[in-house]
Amino acid sequence: METLVLDNGASTAKIGFSDKRVSVLPNCQFRSRTARLKTFTSNQIDEIKDPSGLYYILPFQKGYLVNWDVQRQVWDHLFGKEMYKVDFPETNIIITEPYFNFNSIQESMNEILFEEYQFQAVYRTNAGSLSAYKYFEENKSELCCLVVDTGYSFTHIVPYCKGKKMNEGICRINVGGKLLSNHLKEIISYRQLHVMDETHVINQVKEDVCYVSQDFYKDMEIAQLKGKANTVMRDYVLPDFSTIKKGFCKPLEEMVFNGKYKTSEQILRLTNERFAVPEILFHPSDIGIQEMGIPEAIVHSVQSLPEEMHPHFYKNIILTGGNTLLPGFRDRVYADVRSLTPCDYDVSVLLPENPITHSWEGGKLLSESSDFMDLVVTKDDYDESGHCICEEKFDI
Repeated sequence: METLVLDNGASTAKIGFSDKRVSVLPNCQFRSRTARLKTFTSNQIDEIKDPSGLYYILPFQKGYLVNWDVQRQVWDHLFGKEMYKVDFPETNIIITEPYFNFNSIQESMNEILFEEYQFQAVYRTNAGSLSAYKYFEENKSELCCLVVDTGYSFTHIVPYCKGKKMNEGICRINVGGKLLSNHLKEIISYRQLHVMDETHVINQVKEDVCYVSQDFYKDMEIAQLKGKANTVMRDYVLPDFSTIKKGFCKPLEEMVFNGKYKTSEQILRLTNERFAVPEILFHPSDIGIQEMGIPEAIVHSVQSLPEEMHPHFYKNIILTGGNTLLPGFRDRVYADVRSLTPCDYDVSVLLPENPITHSWEGGKLLSESSDFMDLVVTKDDYDESGHCICEEKFDI
């Protein structure tokens, strides 16, 4: 009996059989400007010759799975003969969904997994629970951990104790990678070049040049300097999809500080955007979102729990999700949480080797454990009791 682990994120799906490697694939469909009639699904994005003005069709809106037609087509593609060749009656699936997911979405998911695909057994859980499971398996002496999962739609801070999540301490901040990319699009469109339709390209710009500042005001001063004294400034060469397939940062020695470039490349000059955009994760109020930043929310989450547990949570903070890959992210979270907590507590912030696939690896570990089959709902259970048994067994 094989187990398929699917961490079904709002931007990417992390998928793979538990005995094989994981793949990170776009969890959406695309339409390109050139081939208007054809819809590309998930990793077929590689077939698009000119991804400028790429139109995204997403199954998730505001972090919840609402467009089942798109999600089905993505899953059909992933489970189908081109990709994973899933033999449903002989396969168990571990699948993730958001915290406090709506009941109607949970019911639809049960129906699709059991009645349409007819998986042998299903285990539905949260991505953070899998990350915590992996952490506890690797650190047997620890009783508590705090998972900070900062993804595409929002950021969750979730305390776990002895493998169980503590609902009273869960915090959600409505800031994620999508908001950062959209804000960067707006800033660039306002300052130099209209890029509101270029989600794909600007997302790449964000990943290539943005970083988290350790001292925001000092970096702001540097960003206002002229010429070579401005160490923050970078020139980003935009792709034209004929000779330049992927955008890149110009090496410092090739940068022209005064005057224009001789070449015909299209250049974006980025200065304070590089760190002002990721700063939204730490101060959402900068752009008018009246919420706490990540370090404040971590402290708020811990303080809502019994006091004797506080030191255990502060020394086991785990960062997961794509935003944690921004350079300087971990150090800034550590510095800010350290400054907000009593000095007699140890603070430790752990960034896993691959924060995007961390929860998938937790699912892989879980599928290999001896008590895995006690957690799942089998197809026979579902045929007998329907949605009720899933509500009882799954802690969403």
